[in-house]
Amino acid sequence: AGSLMTTKHSQPQSTLAKSLTSTSTNTPYFRVAESTEIPSYVTKCPSNGLCSRLPPDCMTCNTNYSCIYGKPATFDCKVRPHVHCVDQNNHEQENFTINMTCQFCWQLATTDYVCTNSTNCMTVSCPRQRYNATCTVRDHIHCLGNRVFPKMLYCNWTGGYKWSTALALSITLGGFGADRFYLGQWREGLGKLFSFGGLGIWTLIDVLLIGVGYVGPADGSLYI
Repeated sequence: AGSLMTTKHSQPQSTLAKSLTSTSTNTPYFRVAESTEIPSYVTKCPSNGLCSRLPPDCMTCNTNYSCIYGKPATFDCKVRPHVHCVDQNNHEQENFTINMTCQFCWQLATTDYVCTNSTNCMTVSCPRQRYNATCTVRDHIHCLGNRVFPKMLYCNWTGGYKWSTALALSITLGGFGADRFYLGQWREGLGKLFSFGGLGIWTLIDVLLIGVGYVGPADGSLYI
């Protein structure tokens, strides 16, 4: 949120008129062409929609210094150039108010922003690994501060392995190492295959370890 400041420059009428009616033939008067380029943010702004539902990129708001953290607050906003919106009565307006919770973007609930994922960290580890993620707030959510921020998140990616399938293989074909082969653990699978599941002991242990989730996919991903 940032404050809006508008500065108007005035010029004496006589001076302005004189500059426009200059009779000099050496320095003729040229009118400066106005830029017609449409800003890139306009593509995110629905035309003639409700002003209160515009994405944050389509407006500028004054900072409400009296808001209390975690409490609802009202902010005075104004649409950015080339953005058109209406009020509840379908009347076009430029200045309006929005209601939001007084909190910074990085303090939002996890459902209010989207973060990058990592497939380089191990989800099955102790302690569980974290990775540096870049998070972006969803367009319809309003908050204070930067809408793109870094955050440390737990590894939560999946390679498509099912826990139920791994457990079923461990119970039925665990003596042949089918569960370990399914999880991508080829060396352990060959060990169980040629030892007949460690004479049954290894098979029972794997049923318990897979059942509690201690043994997971070899790529370090989560079960689905």
